[in-house]
Amino acid sequence: MKLKSDPPPDVYAVPRDDNIMIWDAVILGADDTPFADGIFKLRMEFTESYPNVPPTCKFVSRIFHPNVYADGSICLDILQNMWSSSYNIGAVLTSLQSLLGDPNPNSPANTEAAEIFEENKRLYCQKVREVVEESWRSDPTE
Repeated sequence: MKLKSDPPPDVYAVPRDDNIMIWDAVILGADDTPFADGIFKLRMEFTESYPNVPPTCKFVSRIFHPNVYADGSICLDILQNMWSSSYNIGAVLTSLQSLLGDPNPNSPANTEAAEIFEENKRLYCQKVREVVEESWRSDPTE
């Protein structure tokens, strides 16, 4: 899957004009998840070792999610020990979009979100909807 010629739905990424090693990305929340209608910005940073090592990915938008640290860093196996050089940018973004709707509370980066996800889904969805609504007020081009 090529990001430019065959882009996955609802994920977008472009390199910065001043630094091709830093990409700005947007993931739209999937319809069947609490993140539906959200517009979430990320930054992807690549090194000269890419694709042999994964890019560093961080949410720029505020996210309430069990697998996202307060600073936006993401706890996802394919960005760490399960990385494969066969993964491309589209695959990474699609995996991140999937993670939003299918958190792994057994490997929490945000323990509060993980506990609420496990114990009170209604409250979890309410907190997620707050960040979704916040995402509408931020400029996706920033």
